[in-house]
Amino acid sequence: MPLPGHLLPILVLFLAAGSPGWAWVPSHCRSPSQAVCNFVCDCGDCSDEAQCGYHGASPAPGTPFTCDFERDACGWRDISTSGYSWLRDRAGAALEGPGPRSDHTLGTDLGWYMAVGTHQGKEAATAALRSPTLREAAPSCKLRLWYHMASGDVAELRLELTHGAETLTLWQSTGSWGPGWQELAVTTGRIQGDFRVTFSATRNATHRGAVALDDLEFWDCWLPTPQASCPLGHHHCQNKACVEPQQLCDGEDNCGDLSDEDPRTCGQHTVTDFETGLGLWSRSEGWARNHSAGGLEHPAWPCRDHSRNSAQGYFLVSVAEPGNPAVLSSPELQASGASSCSLVFYYYLHGSEAGCLQLFLQTLGSSTPQAPVLLRRRRGELGTAWVRDRIDIQSAHPFQILLTGQTGPGGVVGLDDLILSEHCRPVPEVSTPQPLPPGPWAPAPGPLPPSSRLQDFCQQGHLACGDLCVPPEQLCDFQQQCAGNEDEQACGTTDFESPEAGGWEDASVGRLQWQRLSAQESQGAGAAATGHFLSLQRAWGQLGAEARVLTPLLGPSGPSCELHLAYHLQSQPQGFLALVVVDSGSRELAWQALSSSAGGWKVDKVLLGARRRPFRLEFVGLVDLDSPYQQGAGVDNVTLRDCSPMVTTKRDREVSCNFERDTCSWYPSHLSDAHWHRVESRGPKHDHTTGQDPLARGHSAHLLSRPQVPAAPTECLSFWYHLHGPQIGTLRLDMRREGEDTHLWSRSGTHGNRWHQAWATLSHQPGSRAPYQLLFEGLRDGYHGTMALDDVAMRPGPCWAPDYCSFEDSDCGFSPGGQSLWRRQTNASGHAAWGPPADHTTETAQGHYMVVDTSPDALPRGQTASLTSREHRPLAQPACLTFWYHGSLFSPGALQVHLEEGRRYQVLSLSAHEGLAWRLGSVDVQAEQAWRVMFEAVGTGVAHSYVAVDDLLLQDGPCPQPGSCDFESGLCGWNHLARPGLGGYSWDWGGGAAPSRYLQPPVDHTLGTEAGHFAFFETGVLGPGGRAAWLRSEPLPATPVSCLRFWYHMGFPEHFYKGELRVLLHSAQGQLAVWGAGGHRRHQWLEAQVEVASAKEFQIVFEATLGGQPALGPIGLDDVEYLAGQHCQQPAPSPGDTATPVPVPAVVGGALLFLMFLVLLGLGGRRWLQKRGSCPFQSSTETTAPNFDNILFNVDGVTLPASVTSDL
Repeated sequence: MPLPGHLLPILVLFLAAGSPGWAWVPSHCRSPSQAVCNFVCDCGDCSDEAQCGYHGASPAPGTPFTCDFERDACGWRDISTSGYSWLRDRAGAALEGPGPRSDHTLGTDLGWYMAVGTHQGKEAATAALRSPTLREAAPSCKLRLWYHMASGDVAELRLELTHGAETLTLWQSTGSWGPGWQELAVTTGRIQGDFRVTFSATRNATHRGAVALDDLEFWDCWLPTPQASCPLGHHHCQNKACVEPQQLCDGEDNCGDLSDEDPRTCGQHTVTDFETGLGLWSRSEGWARNHSAGGLEHPAWPCRDHSRNSAQGYFLVSVAEPGNPAVLSSPELQASGASSCSLVFYYYLHGSEAGCLQLFLQTLGSSTPQAPVLLRRRRGELGTAWVRDRIDIQSAHPFQILLTGQTGPGGVVGLDDLILSEHCRPVPEVSTPQPLPPGPWAPAPGPLPPSSRLQDFCQQGHLACGDLCVPPEQLCDFQQQCAGNEDEQACGTTDFESPEAGGWEDASVGRLQWQRLSAQESQGAGAAATGHFLSLQRAWGQLGAEARVLTPLLGPSGPSCELHLAYHLQSQPQGFLALVVVDSGSRELAWQALSSSAGGWKVDKVLLGARRRPFRLEFVGLVDLDSPYQQGAGVDNVTLRDCSPMVTTKRDREVSCNFERDTCSWYPSHLSDAHWHRVESRGPKHDHTTGQDPLARGHSAHLLSRPQVPAAPTECLSFWYHLHGPQIGTLRLDMRREGEDTHLWSRSGTHGNRWHQAWATLSHQPGSRAPYQLLFEGLRDGYHGTMALDDVAMRPGPCWAPDYCSFEDSDCGFSPGGQSLWRRQTNASGHAAWGPPADHTTETAQGHYMVVDTSPDALPRGQTASLTSREHRPLAQPACLTFWYHGSLFSPGALQVHLEEGRRYQVLSLSAHEGLAWRLGSVDVQAEQAWRVMFEAVGTGVAHSYVAVDDLLLQDGPCPQPGSCDFESGLCGWNHLARPGLGGYSWDWGGGAAPSRYLQPPVDHTLGTEAGHFAFFETGVLGPGGRAAWLRSEPLPATPVSCLRFWYHMGFPEHFYKGELRVLLHSAQGQLAVWGAGGHRRHQWLEAQVEVASAKEFQIVFEATLGGQPALGPIGLDDVEYLAGQHCQQPAPSPGDTATPVPVPAVVGGALLFLMFLVLLGLGGRRWLQKRGSCPFQSSTETTAPNFDNILFNVDGVTLPASVTSDL
C-alpha cells in the first residue's frame, strides 16, 4: 500500500538518521560564509565549525580543535585519481594486512583512522586526502597529526597547504620511518583568507603503499575575537580584537587586520626582511640570502620565509662549513635616551642537534676594549618553524649586535625579519671593525694549556683531555675516560650553581622558557633559600605555551640508573611539570607532577633503567604566569645515580620481591612503548600491573632482572600472576644467558579475575658462575586485558610439579620410564610419524603435547610405557586432576592413571577412544604427603597407533560431571580458547568481589553473593572484526535426549541495545542452534533449560554476541548442569526466575515490529503537531516527541544520555 504523501518526508528522515554516514543535528545559527571554518565558534553550539577538518566543538582554553575520525571523517575528502585512495577504516575490520593493529586515539582495534590500503597496480600513484576550505589561520597556528606506515611501504609522504595560487610544502619525507604511530607537528604561519591542507602518500612499483593517519589537531589557529574593552596594557585593534603589548610591531599580523603592524604605529621601526638585500646588516660572513622557490638546495632548509610565509620570500641561511661560524653584524647603534633598544628577530634551527645560534653584544667607544657579551644562545632541533625572540639593550655606549650561526651535520640555521625598535639609532660614524668574539668555534687568545694544544690534533667534536682524544659517542656515557672526569661534565647532574647548568639547554619556542635564576632574582613561594635553580620564566616565543629544556645525549645506561631531583610547582587550576625521555624521536613520559596550590620544594626520584641507545632527558613545564594567583615552577639538585651499565648495587641481587618498597632487581625494558609499572593496590591482592592499557601501543612489554649468579645447580622461581581480559594475550618467562634465551614458562588467554601461583625450575651447569637474567614478557593479543605480577621468590633446589602443564614450554619435569617411549612433540612440520595433528592447548599444529607410539615394533602388545611427574606438594583439601587425551584413529590402546603417595595405586583406566577429538579425563585426588601422577599406555599390537596427553590441571574441589560446572574453582572442562574466525575474543571467569575493569554481574547464582564465581563475557569489546565469543564443553557422547540446564544473566539498557546468548550443538554433522535469548533484563539470574539430541559425538557451545547496536553489557553464565539421558522437567514458574526459550527468528521479528511501532509513533506525533500548526524542528523552543527523547542517532550507533544510563 503506498504511503500518504505527508508521511514520506518523515520516513526518509528517520531512515537517513539511522544510516551510516548521516547525522541530523538541528541548528538555528546562521553565520556568514567568511565566519565558517575559521577556528572560532560563532554559534553557541559551534555548528559553524562542523565538518571543518575537525570536530565542531569549542575546545577548552589551551586545547586544540581535533579530529580523531571516531565519528566521521570531519570533512576530509579523498581526491585521489586512481584506485590508490584514502578511506575511513579501523584495524578490527581486517585481521591481517600491513596496516596498523590499532588506532592512535584509543590504542585499540575498535578505533577509527584514515587509511590507504595496499595498491595492486604496478604504476606509480598518489593518494591525496584534502581538508575542507579553512579560513584565517593565526601566526601561531600549528597542525599536529599522527601517521603510521609499514617499513618501506611508501615512497614519499607530503603535507601541503594551498592558499590563493600558491601551494606550500609544510613537510615532506622519503623515510626512513620508524615503527608504530609517528608524530608530525608543523606550523602554518599566518594565512589570510581561504586555504586547504592536503596529506598525500606516493607509491611506486617497489612500494605497496599502506599508510594511515589519525588524530589531527589544530593548535592556536584562531585569531582574537572582538572585545568591548581590553585588559590593562593590551592593544585594541581596529577590528576591536585585543593583542598583547609584545605583539605590536613584531612582524606578524596578530590582530587579523594588520592594525598591530600599522605604519602609523610601527613606522619608526627598522625592518630588515631580506626581500631586497641585507639592509643595515651589511656585514655578513658565511650567511647566504636565499628563497625556497624552485626546490631546496638542502632538505633541512626552510620551505618558506617568515615575512611573506611564501616559498618566494627571502631569508638568510648559514652556509659556513660545520665547525666554522657564520657572522652577521649590525651597524653601530646607540640606544636613545633612557629607553631600551629592542631587537625582534626570527630564527630557524632544524636538521641537527648540533646547530647553534648565538647573539652577542659588542660594546664600542669605551676607553678599554670590552669582550663581547653573550645575550642569547639557542641550540638543537626546534623543528620546521620560524621562532620569535627579542632582546632589550640598555647601554650608554655605542654597540654592535652580532648574530652567529653554526650548523651541525645535515642541519641549517636561518634568520629572517630583524626588527630594530625606534630607540635603536644607527651611529653615522663607522668604527673600526671588531675582531670575531671568542667562542666554541674560535680558540681563545693567549697561551694554550696542554689540553688545548692537544685539541689541535683531535678531530672536530672530540674532547681533548690529558693525552686522550675522546670521541663524541663516549661523552656523557656514564663511564669515565678522562682522569679529571671532563668527559662526564655537563651531562645532566648539576646544582645549577655553574653557568653551564649541567649541560641543560632551553629548547622552548613559546611564551615560557627555562632560565637559571639566583635566589635573589626569584620571587614567591618557590624561591630557593640560597644559590641558583632552574625556573620557568616568560619568553618571547610565539609557538605554544609549554617550556622545554634538554640534556645532551646521555648513555647508554644501566638498569640501576635513577634521576633524583628537587622541584616546586605552584599552579592552579592548570599546569604541570614532567620529565620525558627522548630516544631516536620517540618520547616516553617518565615522571610528572600535576597542578598544585602548594608551592614548597619537594624531592623525588625516577627510575630510568637500562637503555641500549643514547637518549636525552627533557623537563617540560607549564604554568599560567598571567593568573591572578601565585604561579611558578622550578627544578634544582638534579643527580643521575648508578647509571653506568657496569655499576652494581645490593639491590641487584634481590630477585625475590613483593614490590611493596620498590622493584628490587627488576626493571622494565624500553624497547617498546608498552611497559611494566609498579602501581598501588586497586583492591584485594592487586599490586603490580603492566602498562598494557589503551595508551601502550607496543606489541610487548619486558620486565628483566639484573644479572644473577647461580646459587645452586637448580633453583626454583615462584611467582603470582594475573591474566584477565577477553584479549589478554600471553605472559612468558625466559632465562637469558650469554645472549641466548631459554623458554621456561608461559600462559595464554584469560585465567579469570584472580591471582594464580606458578613455579619454574632453573637448571645450570654444576659449578657454573655464568651470569643469567630472568625476563618476563607480556605479549598482547588484542587491546582488552590486564597482566600483573607479584610476590616473586627464588630458592635453591627444584620446584614442586606445577598445578598446570600445557607442555608448550617444557615437559614440566615429567620423566618417561623404561625405553623412554613418551616424548614431547609438535606437528608444526606436518610430517610427524604419529600423534594428533594439533594439540589441545592452542588447537594448532604448532602446539605441543606428550605422545607415545603404541605400535607393535615400539611397544609390543600388552606391554606398558610410563610417564611420571615430579613430586606434587601435599594437598590441604581434596582436588581434581584433569587432563586431555587423544588416541589414534584405529585401536590406540588403553591409558591407565596411577598415583604414588608412598605406594602406587591405579585410579583410572581409559580405553582411548578412536577418532580425531581430544577428550577429558579426571581423577579425584586426596594426598596429605608429597605425591606423583603416572600415565601408563598399554600396547595393542596395531600398527600406527598412539596415545597422547595434554593440558594437565590440578584444581581444588571434587571433579564435576561431564558438561557440568558451578564455576567456583574455574571453568571445569569448558574451553574458552579465542577463535580467530570470530575475532579472537574469549569468555572470562570471575566473581563480584574482585574489582574488574569490565562490567559483570554483581553476585553469582550458586552462592548468591559477591564471593561466588561465574563465567561472563563483556560484549562491549566486540568490534567489526569480533562477532562472538564461544564457551565449549568437552566432547559428549551421542544421545537421543539429554537435558541442559543453566542460569544466565544479561545486563543491557533499554531501546535497541541487546546482547544475545545462544546455545549451539557442534558435531561432525555441522552446527545447530537450539536455544537463544536476547534482551535487556537487568540485575537478575534467569534459569533456562533445553533438551538436546545428537546422533554423533558433539560439543555444547555457549555463544555470546550482539543482536543489535554495540553496547556495554555483560552476559553471565552459572550453574551449568548436563543431565545425560534425561528429559528436562519444567520447574514451577516463579516471577522473574525463568525464561522461555525464544527462537532466533522470533527475536529478529520482534525487533522489526518494535522498530515499525516507533516509526508509526513518530509519524503520528508529527501529524498531530501539524494539525496544531506547529513543528518542533522550526520552533525556537524545541518540543521533544514522545519515545524519542533519549535517543540520538549518529554514524556509529545509538548514544543514551546520562538520564537513561544512570540507573544501569
